[in-house]
Amino acid sequence: MKIHEFQAKEILRRYGVPTPRGEMVDTAGAARVAAEKLGTKVVVVKSQIHAGGRGKGGGVKLAKSPAEAEEIAGRMLGMTLVTPQTGPGGRVVKRLLIEEGLDIQRELYLSILVDRAVAAPVVMASAAGGMEIEEVARENPAAILRETIHPAAGLQPYHARKIAFGLGLAGDSVAAAGPFLQSLYRAFVETDASLAEINPLVVTGDGKLVALDAKMTFDDNALYRHKEIAEFRDLNEEEPLEVEASKFKLNYIKLDGSVGCMVNGAGLAMATMDIIKLAGGAAANFLDVGGGASAEQVKNAFHILLSDQSVRGVYINIFGGILRCDVLATGVVAAARELHIKVPVVVRMEGTNVEQGQEILRSSGLDFTIARDMKDGAEKVVALARPNGQAGGGR
Repeated sequence: MKIHEFQAKEILRRYGVPTPRGEMVDTAGAARVAAEKLGTKVVVVKSQIHAGGRGKGGGVKLAKSPAEAEEIAGRMLGMTLVTPQTGPGGRVVKRLLIEEGLDIQRELYLSILVDRAVAAPVVMASAAGGMEIEEVARENPAAILRETIHPAAGLQPYHARKIAFGLGLAGDSVAAAGPFLQSLYRAFVETDASLAEINPLVVTGDGKLVALDAKMTFDDNALYRHKEIAEFRDLNEEEPLEVEASKFKLNYIKLDGSVGCMVNGAGLAMATMDIIKLAGGAAANFLDVGGGASAEQVKNAFHILLSDQSVRGVYINIFGGILRCDVLATGVVAAARELHIKVPVVVRMEGTNVEQGQEILRSSGLDFTIARDMKDGAEKVVALARPNGQAGGGR
């Protein structure tokens, strides 16, 4: 789960991570009041959406007076902000963070994330702060420091010193680095975060370290332990069909192609998207119904697939284990009858009760295409999903 910058900073402050003073607002008038409260010569007006690169898209502006903060906020609220991370559709700005301006001497990058390759948290840092870290990694990978933290031992003082010296910190900034990193690490671990990113981490004129920006994401499976963090979820920032899928415990990710994919298991999903690409098509989504889906869940999954207007064909690729093929077929037939499906549907199934499942599809009287194998199914659905494709019933 992602949260907004102002929410991430609220969490970090609880753990002692220094952040600028600021206030979240949702009207231009409130922006003026917040700027007056801060009482600094310069305030920063920052759009709050779940995406990076806001400054490049015009979503971060400096204001030299409360009146200017109000004027900027009036333009920014309601705008569709497009950044490299939002895609061409962008995100509508509904909230702003009004923050004090700081005396910034240096901008650094700092994050903690879970590295699944080593099964441990990893601290990543770079002196190239304020930039997209992906660009830094691509152009100059040596500029990124990596420090693996043993989960049982936690972040130690020598880790902090190594990172501080690697970033070229000196004097008071080196002394501040230890407590700063310890606080950030505690926040990361104790909230079950999967990412805690500060970009930029700034060194101020008096040598202090301050989290000028903050991004946190959390392990959905651990949110039951953090009810207060779960309440930070902003459904307006999420893809509507992904929200709908989560209500039925389905895993759905919107993609850019034209073939809707229904699978059971993440590995099979990845292989299915690959083989569709190999056949000359592109997946419109990733929809994993899981290993133990019921006929009702399958029907709901079908409804979500077909709610995407870009879907011109559906590929159901199921390996029947806990989810038996006859249960899948029953759900697919029920969904097809209820939803009056108008796009071609190709079904490839193997495993438990595969013959019964195929017979349910054939005897339904509906126009399904039954594939011999995974490759055959991909080729058939890509052909049928083309504008001139013709559905071939019951094969």
